[in-house]
Amino acid sequence: MKRIFKYYILIVMSVLLLAGCKKSWLDVNTDPNNPEKATLQLVFPSGVASVASVVGGQYAILGGIWSQYWTQSNSANQYKYIDSYQLLESSFDNQFLRIYSEGLNDLETVIRQSKAQQDWRFYLMATTMQCYTFQVLADLYDQIPMTEALKGTDGILSPHYNTGQEVYDTLIARLDNALSKPLNAQTATDPGTSDFVFGGDTSLWKEFAYTLELKIYLRQMYARPDVAKAGLQKLYGDYQGDFLTEDAAMTQFIDEASQSNPLFEDNNRQLNVGTNLRASTTLLSILQKNSDPRISSYYLQANGAYKGLGQGDFNAPSTAVGGVDPSTVSVANNTAKDPVQFISAAESYFLQAEAIAYGNSKGLSLTDPNGNSEGDLYALGVEEAFIFAGLTADDADAMTAAGEPYVYPTGGTFEQQQEAIITQKWLSMPGSHALEMVFEHNRTGYPRTSNVYSMLADHSTLNPAYVPGQFVVPPTSVIYNQYPQRLLFPDSERSRNPNTPVEVPITTKVWWNKK
Repeated sequence: MKRIFKYYILIVMSVLLLAGCKKSWLDVNTDPNNPEKATLQLVFPSGVASVASVVGGQYAILGGIWSQYWTQSNSANQYKYIDSYQLLESSFDNQFLRIYSEGLNDLETVIRQSKAQQDWRFYLMATTMQCYTFQVLADLYDQIPMTEALKGTDGILSPHYNTGQEVYDTLIARLDNALSKPLNAQTATDPGTSDFVFGGDTSLWKEFAYTLELKIYLRQMYARPDVAKAGLQKLYGDYQGDFLTEDAAMTQFIDEASQSNPLFEDNNRQLNVGTNLRASTTLLSILQKNSDPRISSYYLQANGAYKGLGQGDFNAPSTAVGGVDPSTVSVANNTAKDPVQFISAAESYFLQAEAIAYGNSKGLSLTDPNGNSEGDLYALGVEEAFIFAGLTADDADAMTAAGEPYVYPTGGTFEQQQEAIITQKWLSMPGSHALEMVFEHNRTGYPRTSNVYSMLADHSTLNPAYVPGQFVVPPTSVIYNQYPQRLLFPDSERSRNPNTPVEVPITTKVWWNKK
């Protein structure tokens, strides 16, 4: 068994190594690993690792900067184009290619083979993982190839794009179909250690699928409230709120080249420097204001203290006098062994808290099967976030008690409750999970946007009129007082697929952003 597990790890290593490669993987006609002839136990972990390498790598860097956890150092240039919102069609082209030709393609192979073999456990696992990935892409691009994608063997080489709404409806249908299968049938095999996410625990994959559906329905609450409400009633009625209470994550990383966490691999090891991503005053200021002990999990001290750089202020003079000395600004604390979270336990509880609060505001009868109120679920989310940061539930409880900065507004309006929930979700997601907060900020408008920039003209002093934790418009932004809402369709699609939609600016909202 140890030898088999080592082989799985080698698959992860090879996928992560390919993550830094610039070759277009759509230039080849067949998968060099020949997955059609491989077993489910070999192809599935390769698919999971490939998705993790993209979502937890370059997409996490994008998410961390756009969620104002990190900002580009004023002594380097690596991520200026992200921090200033100056994206091109070539930006993230390689990630789009790889997530389709590697991760989604491997998962499609597992779906087809497991369906033919009636191996319904692998079918549920691959379907859930693929649906998770398609949702990430739909939220990034608004329209994506889905129903005709991954069908090169069927002769479809230029797939049509589905709208985001079509993608969401298809995701629900696919998840419901996978959940309806006889998972304990004799033809269903134990995935064991080939399951990098849950170690073969099928019940946790069911919870992952239910929680993913919960997220899909909540994201539609402003665009299609009737669909959202009906979906929530289904989940809390038919499935009785059977959601994740632990992380859906890949954890098998070690501190060696091409075997480490993809964010660390991309930002630290491959660049041979780990100081590009600096603490943004947006997040750092609220952590300091509230004496939040998670600050040491998110940032490294610089000269014995925590100090931030204004979001997007990478043109600040790099001097100790009249500017910002880079050596005094905290660096993002990302490590080689960090997991890649797909849906964290904290996120699951925050989703549940928002669902109950939303249901209460709409007269829905959504009841947590364990008797938790939305305030209880909120507190559990904060606890899980603190535990993930290396702290304790008691540390979290001390911050959510009456009179403390993170107390839940039990008697407040839904807007007040949603703001508290989303703010805590934001505080829980620096790292591989950062991209999710870009979507949540665009969906809800929380954290709020400041009327003033966070820093004074000297670049190093916090503006006394600034409310800690509110988003700011970067001074280097090329889209003025707006926030990015999507990525541009990649060059590779524009040049090869005639069905690629007409390009629109990155400020154009995706379909569900209707608040």
